[in-house]
This record gives sequence, structure tokens and C-alpha cells, in this order.
Amino acid sequence: MRVTAEAFSRGHAPDGRSSYEILCDRVAGSMRVLDLGCGDGLLLELLARPGRHLSGVDLSSHSLTLARRRPALFETRLEEGRAQRLPFADDSFDACVSHMALMLMSEIEEVAAEVARVLSPGGVLACVVGGGAVGGEAYERFLTLLRRSIEETPASQRIPALGDKRTRSREGLDEILGPAGFAAVDWETVPIDLSGPVEQVWTAVSGLYDLAPLDPARVERLRRTFFAEVTDMTTPDGHVPCAFKIRLVTARLR
Repeated sequence: MRVTAEAFSRGHAPDGRSSYEILCDRVAGSMRVLDLGCGDGLLLELLARPGRHLSGVDLSSHSLTLARRRPALFETRLEEGRAQRLPFADDSFDACVSHMALMLMSEIEEVAAEVARVLSPGGVLACVVGGGAVGGEAYERFLTLLRRSIEETPASQRIPALGDKRTRSREGLDEILGPAGFAAVDWETVPIDLSGPVEQVWTAVSGLYDLAPLDPARVERLRRTFFAEVTDMTTPDGHVPCAFKIRLVTARLR
């Protein structure tokens, strides 16, 4: 989702890096890199450098069209397809990266097996998955309001649950990745600061979810309520504190 990419490209860890930049650093020595759920190509653009061979796969043809417009990705192989059946040959990559996408995928054992198939022995899977609110800031309040809104929504209009909950924990990922041939997962939690003007913060936090199933009137009520809820924490210069935890996951193929 482009909104998510824009939000996270502005967000930063305590050392000043974005979550995309941190993920890039995890595969710095790899020359053949696949981006799983590449979206509009922001991560691939950051990975681009002379001599590196990049590929990306995504379900969205629209997102891939945007990715193809990035000059740095002129020679990048961009494929529309599912992670459960990757359109790449065995042993094609030294590394596979995924930013906020693995946790949304179904049939996750098939995804793990496919990633293992296209990676060379010793190749690395490096992912960013969501870790929830830091606490005491705007994102935590947004989650409370969103849950309340979903509870009040008819079942036919509710946001569907996506992905496999096991991707949200180290133990769960070991359970998924181990049988596919990966060594134990390395797991790190990093806070990402998304603070800013209230409209910017709303765009960031609401962009982390597909609110399309909710009717526009309900989304607008959620927006207005959120604005009111964060008034007490807004600084005199209009700054709203907002933070979000990510989990940095790396696992090496045996």
C-alpha cells in the first residue's frame, strides 16, 4: 500500500534510519535480492546499486506500474504473482526482503517453502513485521478507536483478518520457517517515530489498515474522533506524538 510506504519512509528509528533503510542494511552484502510484496518499489529503489540484481513480486498490478516508473528500477525484474508460487527459478537469490507484507500472507508454510526454494544455501530472509503501539501516544489511541468502530460495524463491512498470527512472534516464525530449512530466527524490536501534524499522523496510522470495507461515513467519524482524542497530547506547535514498534526478523537458510 502506497500510503504505508509514505508513512514509513517518513518514520525513523532512534538512530535516524527508516525501517526501510534498516532492512536494507540487513542484506548489505547480498547481490541478488528479491523483494516479497514489493508494492510501489520504494524498498527496491533503496536497494539499487551497481552490480546488484533486483527482483520484486506483488499481487497489485497498479503498485507494479508505479514501481516501473522509478528510474533506478529500469533493469529490475518486476512480476505480478503470489508469494505462495513464486515465478523464479531455484537458487535465484542470496537474500529475500519483505517490509510489512509477510504478516499479511495466507498459506504461510507455502510462502516459507517457496522462499527457501528460490534462495541459495546460506541465503537470508530479512523482514519487517508490525509490533503494535509503543504506548501512551496517538497510535495506541487510534487502535482503541478502530477496534470500537469495527465492533459497531455489521459483520459484512468489517475489516477482514489477514495473515497468520504466528508471524507476529519469534516462536511462531521459527515454527513456520524451521521446517522449510531455515535456522533459528534473529528477532529485534525497534520503535519507529511517526510523530507530526495531526493530519499527517492520521494518514500514517490509518494507512496501516485497509479501511475500505468500512463505509465512508464511519471512516469520517473515526477520523473526527481521532482528531478529538489526541487534542490533549498535541503540543503548542501542533505536533502529535506517535510511535509504532516494528520487529526486525532475519533467518538464514541452512
